[in-house]
Amino acid sequence: MPEPQVEVRRSARRRRMVSAYREGDTVVVLLPARMTKSEEKHWVAEMLSRLQRSETRRRSPTRTSDAALLQRCEELSDRYLGGVRPSSVRWVPPMRTRWASCTPSEGTIRISERLRDVPAWVLDYVLVHELAHLSVPGHGKDFWQLVHRYPRAERAVGYLEGLSAAAGLGITEED
Repeated sequence: MPEPQVEVRRSARRRRMVSAYREGDTVVVLLPARMTKSEEKHWVAEMLSRLQRSETRRRSPTRTSDAALLQRCEELSDRYLGGVRPSSVRWVPPMRTRWASCTPSEGTIRISERLRDVPAWVLDYVLVHELAHLSVPGHGKDFWQLVHRYPRAERAVGYLEGLSAAAGLGITEED
C-alpha cells in the first residue's frame, strides 16, 4: 500500500494535542507550532500508524459480515460461557433504546449497527452479554455472574455509557 500524501498543519494555539484525519487522499496532521522537526517526524509516523489501525479495525470482517459475527460469538462462548450457541447473529439497523437484543427461545441475537465502529473489546462485551441471555433470560445475579466472566465487562459498560451520553441516545445498561 503506497504511503499517503501528508499535510502538516501547525497552530500557535495548539499546545500539546496532536491529531490526524483524512481529507480526500491526504492525511492532515495537526501539530503545535513549537514542535521541532524531529518531534514532527515522530508524530507524523505515529498518527499515520494510528489512523491505519483505526481504518483496518473498521474494515474487519466482523464489522461487515453476519457470518463473521456468528464465528466471533462461538469463540467468545467457548472462552467464557461453556460453548452455548446462538442459532443466528446479525447486524440490524440502529435500535432506539438498545445496543443489541436476544430472543432466547429462538436463539437469535441482533446487534445494532451503531456498534460497527466501537473497539473490538466493546463489541465482544455486547456479544458476551447477549450470549449469556441464551442461558439466563433475565438480568438477575446468575446472568451477571456469566457476563462478568468477560474480563473487560465493567470497562465496556463505561464505554457504552459514555457513547450513549455523548450521542444523546439515552441507552443504559439494564440492572
